[in-house]
Amino acid sequence: MTQHTKALSDAGVSIWLDDLSRQRILSGNLAELIETRDVVGVTTNPTIFANALANGESYAEDVKALAEKGASVDETITHLTTTDVANACDLFAPLYRSTGGFDGRVSIEVEPGLARDTEGTIAQAQQLHELVARENVLIKIPATQEGLEAIAATIGAGISVNVTLIFSLDRYRDVINAYLTGLERAQQAGHDLSRIHSVASFFVSRVDTEIDKRLEAIGTDEAAALKGKAGVANARLAYRVWQEAFGSERAQALLEAGANTQRPLWASTGVKDPSLPDTLYVTELVAPQTVNTMPEKTLEAVADHGEIRGDAVSGTADEAEGVLDALEAVGVSYAEVVQVLEDEGVEKFDASWAELVETVRGQLDAAVAR
Repeated sequence: MTQHTKALSDAGVSIWLDDLSRQRILSGNLAELIETRDVVGVTTNPTIFANALANGESYAEDVKALAEKGASVDETITHLTTTDVANACDLFAPLYRSTGGFDGRVSIEVEPGLARDTEGTIAQAQQLHELVARENVLIKIPATQEGLEAIAATIGAGISVNVTLIFSLDRYRDVINAYLTGLERAQQAGHDLSRIHSVASFFVSRVDTEIDKRLEAIGTDEAAALKGKAGVANARLAYRVWQEAFGSERAQALLEAGANTQRPLWASTGVKDPSLPDTLYVTELVAPQTVNTMPEKTLEAVADHGEIRGDAVSGTADEAEGVLDALEAVGVSYAEVVQVLEDEGVEKFDASWAELVETVRGQLDAAVAR
């Protein structure tokens, strides 16, 4: 591992890669990142799988075999994605065991079209868990209003969950409540709480992208001075929410019964604005018991020149609140921004899923034609 990734890990941050493909596994690249970049987990989503399948010859043999069996597009997608996740889980199994289940994790997401369908999400979470059949899989469930009960039900069934698409502090509180509710149900059902893990994926860069666009439109000096500050401020306030929630009597009772805290995960940490430092959403969000899931470009930037100065989050909540107050003062509505981001997040995943479906359909048709 590099000096910088080691420093990040030593500061209590788990480095997860925000990417997975069969080629990355077969080539040994993922194993190399584990060895040299201190990568201890992987997250995936429909966009990542769409890109992997569109650009990867390593799937051709599998697709041909599935086409010959008459597999549908949905069956093919499920087989290819769960196979990749299971193989990645096997690669991370030693880390999973050595960290007591906190790391060595690989995430797979329920179909985006189910984001507003509670019962459909619950059913598919169970199905994906059974198909991957690895203890170290995390099922990703979006933090929509409809997703909250699905999160509680899935945790209650003893299945570990990565809650994704969190933008607002209020929704984050709802997510933590859903996790604690799920743990209480799991406890009543006799599940071993120590084997249930969860992370809550709080998105960062998309907040700045949306808010900075609005600040530019406002055009004042006060607005310009706030550019590039909202994403970090929002995440730092989320860390305080996590500290408060898991310090409550309710959470403490579950932790004492063997449950694990639901760690904050910083997602969308690739910097979109070239005027900002390319490691901004890593170096400014260093805090104990967090996860940072990075695209490879960001990971390499951190490995090369990321300056890790220890905990950059604890004790910053008042300053972060000041940033959000200043945004409201210049005319940027936090409530409106986070709702737009949630809606767009679901739409983007839907679009990626549609792209994935079309890619796989084309590959199946081509395989049959050959």
